[in-house]
Amino acid sequence: MSTDYRKARQDLGARLRELRLWAPGGRLTGTQLAHQCGWHKSKVSKLENGLQTATPEDLKLWAEATGQPEAYDELLTRLRGFESHVRSWRRQLAAGHEPVQRTIAAEYARSAVIHGFESATIPGILQNPDYARSIFRRYAELQRSKQDTEEAVRARMQRQDMLYTSHKRFRIIVGYAALRALICTPAVLAAQLNRLDGFIGADTVQLGIIPPDASLKLPPTGGFWIHDERLVTVETWHAELWIDDADSIATYLRVWKTLQESAVYGNDAHNVINAARRALNLPERS
Repeated sequence: MSTDYRKARQDLGARLRELRLWAPGGRLTGTQLAHQCGWHKSKVSKLENGLQTATPEDLKLWAEATGQPEAYDELLTRLRGFESHVRSWRRQLAAGHEPVQRTIAAEYARSAVIHGFESATIPGILQNPDYARSIFRRYAELQRSKQDTEEAVRARMQRQDMLYTSHKRFRIIVGYAALRALICTPAVLAAQLNRLDGFIGADTVQLGIIPPDASLKLPPTGGFWIHDERLVTVETWHAELWIDDADSIATYLRVWKTLQESAVYGNDAHNVINAARRALNLPERS
């Protein structure tokens, strides 16, 4: 369990204790509260000390038993918040990027269908080694983390073996800005665009590109990845979110499907990539 998750569960426990001690009808002992909720008395202690994760039903019973049913919505919001597993980069990258790559590779290995969207960078699963090297170096500088660039690149390239696994399906959308972002040298970007072009029409990869003049129903913000509709991962500047509640996953899937309406595929996708090459004076793929 991540430190962030544990801390959030402890904070929820402290709030539960506060509700028990400040109940309108007078403070309740743990034993009294457990009796009202039909629980073993140890459950109250475990919840208040962050040793057990409450369920929505637990929170509802707690709010009602303490005479504060209006607190239920707040408690549920707190629960949903830490169920999203906020994984700070500072803690994740303490040992470098390579262990993080291994962790996400394990989720890819568990998944049969993966929906992904990136607005400003080429997706990691489709990167070539030089492009990935540029990304890892820049993020290590930003986060002031361990420089294990070569190990991280190798781990990312090994994850790409899954692209050729017949029972997996990757449904990926890339924004036009990613095709022109010089996060690397022009020569590296040219090679990366060639690699990206090569995935169009692949058996296991459905690659869509959002053209610069596409009509959009939603603004394309940060990237996200949906694993079998059981997990969504979202990267922010300070942390990586692992979201596993059904309502949020359904929202991300709706976002992905809405963005897909603006994407082009096949020869049209080839043409968009070539347009990006011309805009940067990069050689077109022969």
